Amino acid sequence: MTAVTGEQTAQPQETASIGNGLLGQPLDSREDPQLLRGEAKYVADIDLPGTAHMAILGSTVAHARILSIETKAAEQLPGVLKVATAADFTDVMPLPCIWIPGGVESHFPPHPYGLPGARPVLTADAVRHVGDPIAVVVAETPRQAAAALAAIAVEYEPLPVVTRADEALAEGAPQLHEAVPGNLNAYWTCGDKDRTDAAIASAEVTVELDLVNQRTINSPIEPRGAVGDYDPVTGEYTLYATTQGPHNHRFLLSALVLGIPFNKLRVIAPTVGGSFGTKGYLYPDMPLVLLLSKALGRPVKWVDTRTGLMSSTVQGRDHRQHVTLAGTRDGRITAVRCTSYANLGAYPSTIGPGVATALMGRSISGMYDIDAAFCEVYAAFTNTVSLGAQRGSGRAEAAFLMERLVDRYAAEIGMDPAAVRRKNLVPKEKFPYDNGLGWTYDSGNYQLNFDRAIELSGYADMPARKAEARARGKRLGVGLATYVAICGVGPSTRMSQEGMLGGTWESANIRVHPTGEVTVTVGSASTGQSHGTVFAQVAADELGIDPDSVQVHEGDTQKAPYGQGTYGSRSYSMAAPAVALTARKIKSKLIRAGAVFLGVPEDKVVYEGGKIFEEGNPENTKTFAELAMAMWYGWGLPPEIEPALDETTHFDPPDFNYPFGTHVAVVEVDELTGETEVVAYTAVDDAGHIGNPKVVLGQIEGSIAHGLGQALMEIAEYDENGLLISADLDHYALPRAADVPLFTLDKTVTPTPHNPLGAKGAGEIATVPPAAAVVNAVVDALSDLGVQHIDMPLTPEKVWRRLRGEAQ
Repeated sequence: MTAVTGEQTAQPQETASIGNGLLGQPLDSREDPQLLRGEAKYVADIDLPGTAHMAILGSTVAHARILSIETKAAEQLPGVLKVATAADFTDVMPLPCIWIPGGVESHFPPHPYGLPGARPVLTADAVRHVGDPIAVVVAETPRQAAAALAAIAVEYEPLPVVTRADEALAEGAPQLHEAVPGNLNAYWTCGDKDRTDAAIASAEVTVELDLVNQRTINSPIEPRGAVGDYDPVTGEYTLYATTQGPHNHRFLLSALVLGIPFNKLRVIAPTVGGSFGTKGYLYPDMPLVLLLSKALGRPVKWVDTRTGLMSSTVQGRDHRQHVTLAGTRDGRITAVRCTSYANLGAYPSTIGPGVATALMGRSISGMYDIDAAFCEVYAAFTNTVSLGAQRGSGRAEAAFLMERLVDRYAAEIGMDPAAVRRKNLVPKEKFPYDNGLGWTYDSGNYQLNFDRAIELSGYADMPARKAEARARGKRLGVGLATYVAICGVGPSTRMSQEGMLGGTWESANIRVHPTGEVTVTVGSASTGQSHGTVFAQVAADELGIDPDSVQVHEGDTQKAPYGQGTYGSRSYSMAAPAVALTARKIKSKLIRAGAVFLGVPEDKVVYEGGKIFEEGNPENTKTFAELAMAMWYGWGLPPEIEPALDETTHFDPPDFNYPFGTHVAVVEVDELTGETEVVAYTAVDDAGHIGNPKVVLGQIEGSIAHGLGQALMEIAEYDENGLLISADLDHYALPRAADVPLFTLDKTVTPTPHNPLGAKGAGEIATVPPAAAVVNAVVDALSDLGVQHIDMPLTPEKVWRRLRGEAQ
């Protein structure tokens, strides 16, 4: 997969400081060599002395009472050290949910602290989805643990099953939790219902669609894993885990699950092989390895399998929606309305309810200047795996519904889809822009971005290309999709209003060593975003030093400053600003101390290019290394200047940031087979100031591939008994290199005022529009047959049937 990057189309990429000009440079990722050579250390590679191995028994049925669990046969097998059920962990609290739908009444399974939640570490009374954990085995080897699992006998009393959110809310539907009447977690709304309904009722044109944004399975290259190690001498626990948020998991596990002192738990994230949102959640394996390590007096290790991941790790998307758009005959959109049924799965995940409500609902208007908008979400529990984040979560579902509606509206009024979009884009004069749903967009030049994508894609040439393809037995279609993606989570106070039970700030520490080298530690945790490269770039640019002299550490709660982790495309717009602000504290201190070292007034000290000198007398100077040593000695410093260079910043932005973009998909549909091939794809994204274009380019390529997968092939499919049909990679399709076209990529640059780098989120933004762009393109290719919509994924069979006039 190769990217073709066009010329930059907005104001020049300016560095955000006067350092080495490193920001904006495509430096090679320093992490890549060890990853490519297989030298990185993952959780599965951690082998502490005396490690025992844990296996988890998951339910084989979707909904049932547990009548009995017989473990004696398993306990007698060779190598088995312990077999445990829920009865062995009665003092352990359930895993809490920390993002509840804000401002509305919510219903959750009970938690002893009165928190929203919760899912038990092991279930005792009933199972509620296939894979629901029932028992654990610890043995000398993984093979022995697996054999013991097979020897555990569980007797079930089957209960009725429901796997769709809308059906779970129907009268008489099977009930999952006594504390949640009618399976309704929350009814949540945003926008102005009366204004929107009135605009729809009086509109010249209205269009409606029933959409299924299908459930999908996150598939990072590394499944989850955990190693617990208890020290009986100190009473301290250490958890090695595949986690995006070591500090968050430390707090939640110690205070709200295990009930142990916060300072007795250390959480370490080694190399983490991808996440897409899945590894920011609490899972039962985390407390279990810690408790069993204490019980057995030795480290306990658990590593999931690929098949296990499919039924134990949070899944994504899963909305069923009825959506309406109103407008004028000449193409002005006047209102948009959405009713969505969101499937939370069997239990509330750590932040699942917030993902299903606010991230989706407040985003439905996209890049458009719409006078009236309203969204209502019914969040329901079903007999499926818990819902969580998936790359672009909430925002991808919102973009899909809006962009499908715009194409349907364009067809209804006989107007070109590009012209309709251009007419309704938020004008640049209106920023900051209140979208009427709860988001205030920070900055943007949507027209410039949109026009560049249209130009690069060759949109004007599509009629000729369609005729040429038709002569080859192919139907060519073109699909547009625009998006705005809320990113940069915090701000903390604003997130609390959305129902987040916790802070969302970020932190960084910079320590300058006496020999001039620099160590940066951050509270985030990389899952493949090249933090070690980019954060070193930021520090080196600010300080005017060589990035090779900067080390970056993260992912260890004993060594790193408190931080909230990596999620929501926040690393470069949250953690990197914390690094930059900390470096500026270092510079400020060096200027104050430099006045002493140079023997001049402070206002005559210039810091530039990694050294200080006297204004007008560059010969009176000291290098960064000389300053580091001088501060280490501390000789001659006045009382108000402390020795050494060691600073920390906690950064909480005033608001979110809002990257945006325009994507254009060109597809060819084979008239004989229904197979859809994406033959060209153009993406113009705007993430503000970009620190390392090479890193962001890789993220954009991967994000597009992720979105194409949902459009064409991915679906987590449950049968009528709640069995996960797509429980392995033989039955769950993922895009491969042959499914991905040559990309044409470009960017515009609209800095945000909400952080000192002008940076907006980038890691997941390009996942948001591809599904809409591809579906729009396929519908365009089949439009002469009267096809108005096809539900994802657009499998060859599904498209083939529509080619032959069969109803969806």
